[in-house]
Amino acid sequence: MKVTLLIPTLNEIEGVKTIMPRIRKEWVDEILIIDGNSTDGTREYLREQGFNVITQRSSGTVGAWWDGFEAATGDVLILFSPDNNSIPELIPLLIEKMKEGYDMAVASRYKDNARSYDDNLLTAFGNFMFTKMINLFFNGEYTDALVMYRAFRKEILAKLKLNKARDRLFEIPLSIRCLKQKLKVIEIPGDEPVRIGGRVSRAHPGLLGRLRGGMLMLYCIVKEIFV
Repeated sequence: MKVTLLIPTLNEIEGVKTIMPRIRKEWVDEILIIDGNSTDGTREYLREQGFNVITQRSSGTVGAWWDGFEAATGDVLILFSPDNNSIPELIPLLIEKMKEGYDMAVASRYKDNARSYDDNLLTAFGNFMFTKMINLFFNGEYTDALVMYRAFRKEILAKLKLNKARDRLFEIPLSIRCLKQKLKVIEIPGDEPVRIGGRVSRAHPGLLGRLRGGMLMLYCIVKEIFV
């Protein structure tokens, strides 16, 4: 089983200097950085550290994922954020679950005693509400259906008919379609520490941005009922 760790970056110099030294290269077979044309030295720093950095061609975070999926050589893909939201030390635990035969392993921010230190009241309620909706509509048992930090088998992308043209959000359709196809999914508890650096607009989009994001999530969930 070959594992690829996918890391999108866009002006993340503070985060990568803090987080990347904690990632042991022997944990995975491939570490692939998808950079969205950073101007703060992120690309240069990562290349100096010996990481494979490709330039993002598609737009947005979902576009970065798909650029990474197409370039990755691993059988298992791990989505990782270099801004301190993802704890590097959980990588071996996710891989262990994949070796046990699961199709997807999710680092849940709300399982057992885990928590998100980046949450506010609005985001905490939104994550809770949308996860409950997914469980209700699709017979799931998720504690965190929206989190980005997860590992899954690359082959399920085709099986679940996910593609970048149709899905502006990636994690929600992935979570839902795993339930619809009755794939083997497990969660492990994983805290989400406070974000380091990066673009303020992406980390804290404001009330209007969060409401728009919530409406998009709701649309995505409802759409999956009819797919």
